[in-house]
Amino acid sequence: MKAIRVHHFGGPEVLKLEEIADPVLGVGEVLLRVKAAGVNPYDTYMRAGAYGARNPSLPYTPGSDAAGIIEALGNDVNDLKIGDRVFTTGTISGAYAELAVCARTQIHPLPQRVSFAEGAGVWVPYGTAYRALVQLAQANPGEKVLIHGASGGVGSAALQWARAAGMKILATAGSEKGIEQVKAEDANYVFDHRLSKYQDEILAATDGQGVDVILEMLANVNLGNDLKLLARRGRVIVIGSRGDVQITPRELMARQASVIGMVLWDTPEEEQVAIHAALQAGLSNGFLRPIVGEEIPLADAAQAHRLVMATGALGKIVLVT
Repeated sequence: MKAIRVHHFGGPEVLKLEEIADPVLGVGEVLLRVKAAGVNPYDTYMRAGAYGARNPSLPYTPGSDAAGIIEALGNDVNDLKIGDRVFTTGTISGAYAELAVCARTQIHPLPQRVSFAEGAGVWVPYGTAYRALVQLAQANPGEKVLIHGASGGVGSAALQWARAAGMKILATAGSEKGIEQVKAEDANYVFDHRLSKYQDEILAATDGQGVDVILEMLANVNLGNDLKLLARRGRVIVIGSRGDVQITPRELMARQASVIGMVLWDTPEEEQVAIHAALQAGLSNGFLRPIVGEEIPLADAAQAHRLVMATGALGKIVLVT
């Protein structure tokens, strides 16, 4: 089979398409014929060797999110069948490949109304957004939520969850196409975060009261200003950060507000079950609809890694086999 391999940590150029042996199934495993693989920012951190204890052993095939068709089943897997359409919440062998080995627990049904490219954009974006908005922020209908980078993969997922929850949505984007996409997703207010005074516009839209929840994708840039945008007992959920930041704790104290960090991988099992139940409901009835920004051939994985980290990315970037 063809697969992307990384033999040493570095820039996007270390992603190489190679011909390797088909994987062999073990106990409790499923072989997936990959139709599309999602590209996530953390994939780039791992590729660069910058993910700490979670850095993979070399050589490796990147990727955890994929969608495709079951090719083969381990002898002890009897609740699935060959040909089933599924998406993954992880892989054993890596998703950037024509075939991927997954644990049975990493395989989930993909509704017929959801394409393979869309299915490759389910778990990390929608699981992260649900974990942040519902489980950690404990957001309520009628509350005001500010979604930074709402045109990206996690941002667009969060917007759809918030819309379904009956929240008032304030969203930012950093390109004209991104702004139009966010408007099309029915955000109540959309702001251009390239403008120096956009925070003032956000406060004005709330009549100076601030927002109840902020989903923060780039805390090293925004967190200091986020605290000034919070309402009383507001919550900031830090989803992403690429460096250090200085804040003024009195902004939190005056509002009795909180900042909560998260990583999807540390979600307790019982809360993962709740996420999957919500995902299946949303995908099946159509109120969740992954937005695919670009479909890129597997051989061009390096370009996909450049795009996923670029400013103004739209929707989910996926690799297609």
